[in-house]
Amino acid sequence: MKKILSAIIVVALLVAGGVYFYLRQQQSAAPGFRLAKIERGLITAVVSSTGTLNAVTTVQVGSQVSGQIKEILADFNTEVKSGQLIARIDPEQFESRVAQVKADFEAAQSAVEVARSNVLAARADRARTQATLADAARDLERKTLLVEKNFISASERDKAQTAYDVAREQVRTAEAQIAVQEAQVRNAQSVVKQRDAALRQATIDLDRTYIRAPVAGTVISRNVDAGQTVAASLQAPTLFTIARDLSAMQVDTSVDEADVGRLRVGQQATFTVDAFPRRNFNGSITQIRKAPTIVQNVVTYTVVISADNPERALLPGMTANVRIVVDQRENALKVPNAALRFRPAGSSDTGRDARAPESAAKDRGAPGGQGGQAFRQRVFSELSLDDAQKARVDQILAESRTKMGALAQMQNESERRKHAERIRAESRAQIASALKPEQHSGFERIVAELFGGRPSTGRVWILDADGRPKAVEVRLGLSDGGSTEVASADLAEGREVIVGFAETGKAARVQGGPPRLRF
Repeated sequence: MKKILSAIIVVALLVAGGVYFYLRQQQSAAPGFRLAKIERGLITAVVSSTGTLNAVTTVQVGSQVSGQIKEILADFNTEVKSGQLIARIDPEQFESRVAQVKADFEAAQSAVEVARSNVLAARADRARTQATLADAARDLERKTLLVEKNFISASERDKAQTAYDVAREQVRTAEAQIAVQEAQVRNAQSVVKQRDAALRQATIDLDRTYIRAPVAGTVISRNVDAGQTVAASLQAPTLFTIARDLSAMQVDTSVDEADVGRLRVGQQATFTVDAFPRRNFNGSITQIRKAPTIVQNVVTYTVVISADNPERALLPGMTANVRIVVDQRENALKVPNAALRFRPAGSSDTGRDARAPESAAKDRGAPGGQGGQAFRQRVFSELSLDDAQKARVDQILAESRTKMGALAQMQNESERRKHAERIRAESRAQIASALKPEQHSGFERIVAELFGGRPSTGRVWILDADGRPKAVEVRLGLSDGGSTEVASADLAEGREVIVGFAETGKAARVQGGPPRLRF
């Protein structure tokens, strides 16, 4: 009996071990999942970029005259005042030029005096000829009377007539000579003006040999040394660069075209520099420049961010890592982005989130599609439109649907897409014109959330009662790159979602947030 009992026990143990081993093999063969809990908390959407710190006003000081640098009176980091002398160009050549032009000016003035004296002499000569003419006229009159009484011969009268004619022509010559002398006076006066202008120009060039600071600030660059020759024949050479006020600086950052639409003047920004890696600096957007920069088909726009620098810790040229807050949610229900990317093996994901981004964006923007209905509902409910505004919005959406329907006849896909985008843009502009000023910010937020380039809906997977993946449709909100705001009736805080496959058969639970490196 003992031997039989022992055999039975051994067989039972062997069967139990085999069953256990089989179950373990089946469990290890089944896929395991990594899980993360849905959390509530702050979620902030930011636009990240890099830029360069610059002074708000930077002035390049150059030279308008050529010559040799005689003296340097300012160096790097020198604090200068407006009008302060910072350098000198050798003035000898310009001083001699001033002396020469001044002598020419004085000679021209003397020529004017000589011309005026000639005018006086010409006028005196005219007076003499006029007296001679008067005497000849009286003599001609007497001899004419005497000839009529036959006291003298006619030849005497003819001689008197000739003398009168000669005297008259001499008067005319004297008057012409006066006109010539007066013209010479005017010409000499014009020469004086020319010499005066040349003297002023020579004086200005002499004064330009004194290089002065045009603004008050700090010298951040000096490009010349004493003894160096500068040539300003083609363009003014840069001698110094002066930053007007280093206590107020700006960050010139390049923002991708996909993100620039979410930026507005006045939005807050923070940035760090490599010199102070643990210190955050604050600023705000002061300008979004419309001039694009295209490098290898990548389009960026320059965004200017103000930066207070009362301690003068920030220096021009530093590289700034900028974060611009575009939106923020308090107490938001959020899941890791890995949960939105997860797809179990063999799943046929035919939802809206599985389509190509271009197709999804196109459907969301279509005024007559499901995205258009969601857009209409949000505009009506969140903006509190009055009856007239609702009627106008419905009219605009109806016209857009009609225009969209007409595009179906176009064969060229590219042209059809361009026309559709133009219709959407026109519709949004018309709706915006029908809104009140206080409703514009909310309308822009709705447009950015629905048509900002990312899906408005998504899908996460949870484990059902049998431990199998189950899809849950969610509505997406803000994203900070690591987590995304979600809304769904089937999800609550603390619920676990699948974020990936586990390496072992046992499901692993991970905390939400950005992924951590494994070593």
